[in-house]
Amino acid sequence: MSVDTDTVRRIAHLARLRLPEDKVEPMREELNAILAFVEQLSEVDTDGVEPMTSVVETVMRMRADIVTDGDKAADIVANAPQTEDDFFMVPKVVE
Repeated sequence: MSVDTDTVRRIAHLARLRLPEDKVEPMREELNAILAFVEQLSEVDTDGVEPMTSVVETVMRMRADIVTDGDKAADIVANAPQTEDDFFMVPKVVE
């Protein structure tokens, strides 16, 4: 795949970039070099390679999946101006 000068102008327009006419050809060459590199990457054999999340192998630490209530509702609403049954009371906003 290669990019022509009209495509470079269109990409610049879509990216809202002001690209002077003397920079169109160098940009076309750069974009073609990038696309050539991407095509090279597609030739790499990745069969049997595990997906990675990091270049350094790490093991995710897992915590036990235990439901805890906390039982701190009274502590949470202790400083509220108005409460009822461990809920915050707020003034009515919409009539």
